[in-house]
Amino acid sequence: MLTQEANDRYSRVGPGTAMGELMRRYWHPIAAVSQMNDKATKKIRLLGEDLILYKDRSGTFGLVEPHCAHRRMNMIYGIPEASGLRCPYHGWLYDETGQCIEQPYEETEDPDARFKDKIQMKAYPVEEKAGLLFAYMGPQPAPLVPNWDVFAADGVLRDIGYAELPCNWLQCQENSLDPVHLEWLHVAWANYIREQNDELTELKTIRAHKVIHFDNFEYGIIKRRIWAGGSEDDTEWKDGHPIIFPNMLRQGSDGFNLEGSRRWTFKLGPAFQIRVPIDDYTTGHWWVACYPMIDGDVAQKPEDIPYYNPPVPMLSDDDQPVFPILRSNSGQDVAAWITQGNIADRTGEHLGRSDKGIIQFRQMLEENIRLVEEGQDPICTFRNPETNKYIPFMTEQANYANVSSRQGAAMMYSPILDAREAASTVHAK
Repeated sequence: MLTQEANDRYSRVGPGTAMGELMRRYWHPIAAVSQMNDKATKKIRLLGEDLILYKDRSGTFGLVEPHCAHRRMNMIYGIPEASGLRCPYHGWLYDETGQCIEQPYEETEDPDARFKDKIQMKAYPVEEKAGLLFAYMGPQPAPLVPNWDVFAADGVLRDIGYAELPCNWLQCQENSLDPVHLEWLHVAWANYIREQNDELTELKTIRAHKVIHFDNFEYGIIKRRIWAGGSEDDTEWKDGHPIIFPNMLRQGSDGFNLEGSRRWTFKLGPAFQIRVPIDDYTTGHWWVACYPMIDGDVAQKPEDIPYYNPPVPMLSDDDQPVFPILRSNSGQDVAAWITQGNIADRTGEHLGRSDKGIIQFRQMLEENIRLVEEGQDPICTFRNPETNKYIPFMTEQANYANVSSRQGAAMMYSPILDAREAASTVHAK
């Protein structure tokens, strides 16, 4: 178990907190580019701060504090200009750095007035990659946005999913360091869910974990397992499953498959789950997947990458589980995370041998918090473009993510297929 002080240290992400300062050393996705196709402004909350994302008429994105520095009108109502966002109250115009670049009346009174040069709103840099908009809230100079394989692979199609979860980011991420839950949450409980859904022909066979192990590597932790009846020759042990520090799970397996209707099956391409701390009590959960292009596919522009919102498991009006939404791994995971509470009370937990990965991850959190406190970069910080060209990962199916791979990530619950098809015109013939 953790003390309350330690639990707060690893879970709370606001300005000035230990974890908040660590998280501010990384780029975080805040929106899909396609979400801004029909709007100029969007409310954003990240690491406990309220902000406004905007797109000006040149296509430049900015992320600024929500209230104009003049009379504090909210910039969600801002007017996009050729360069920057204009407050509709008195016309003050700000660029993507937060610098005020026009003050119409002030300049009418005195064309040589330099008052605007003194006005600077809080602003954070925004970069686009793989159809996502990333923000960086830490000290300058900012590191590079990592060219992880899922983001940087050529010759692929992508899609992006997002759900806002009423729980702290850490219980989402710690789930990825817990392999043994697979046989219970995703098999035993999954079978019970299938019974409730009258899907008895789809029951799974329970396999017990024989050995689990975790290796630190340069980007995080590799999770390994041997099933009962298995051996060290199995891909789950040899290749393992990478957890990318601090808040990502890299997924991938063989079995990329499209049916004749072009409807995606549960086996998808190389993917990330990204657990973004919105604040102490809310997580923005992103699913980002890519797929090898096949005949007839058209290369995507960032603004054309499909975006979807999977349903979040909730109890019914009479406080009973809604079983159809719980029928696959992601629905089951989310149910486990959110029922631990807004912030899991780790002062009451009792860790066992199966929790060695969680203990190892918390040690890694502490080590990197201390690096930041000492003025150093934490792991997964890239500043040299030569080391950030393309960063591939081996997964449990012994394949890299590249244009020839046919990996897949165990994906979500059945309602998501309809959401993804509805979102996509690129993937449908």
